[in-house]
Amino acid sequence: MTKVLEEGSRAPAFSIDGDDGTKISSKDLKGKKVVLYFYPKDDTPGCTKEAIAFSKDVAKFKRAGAVIVGVSRDTIAKHQKFKDKYDLKIHLASDEAGKVTEKYGVWVEKNMYGRKYMGIERSTFLVDEKGVIRRIWRKVKVADHSEDVLGAVKSL
Repeated sequence: MTKVLEEGSRAPAFSIDGDDGTKISSKDLKGKKVVLYFYPKDDTPGCTKEAIAFSKDVAKFKRAGAVIVGVSRDTIAKHQKFKDKYDLKIHLASDEAGKVTEKYGVWVEKNMYGRKYMGIERSTFLVDEKGVIRRIWRKVKVADHSEDVLGAVKSL
């Protein structure tokens, strides 16, 4: 059973494949504020709205000293198509093996129309420069989420 992460806990270390063919690791992100957001699937309505909103605000996040990384279990090839289709300006990372989604406790049992299945719970973690989780949003509602996260980044 994965330990439930809380605000104030150390963010679990990770190294994950980025959409541009590089590795994205917590070690390389140390010293930066990181918005690590987990989403169910590329090119679905809610996930697309969320990615577009973060992309629209990416320059504001950068000015506030933050990097945005979106994580799903989609392949790198799907991420690249998704980024190209919507001209996304954020980093997307592929967690095909599910190690990072499990470490962050976002791989959960879901229930839709009475059918139970495992999937990613839309969640966002704001990690400070020292690797400490400062804010957690679970079961994210996409509307205004990017603005909420940006406000939290600016308050760090």
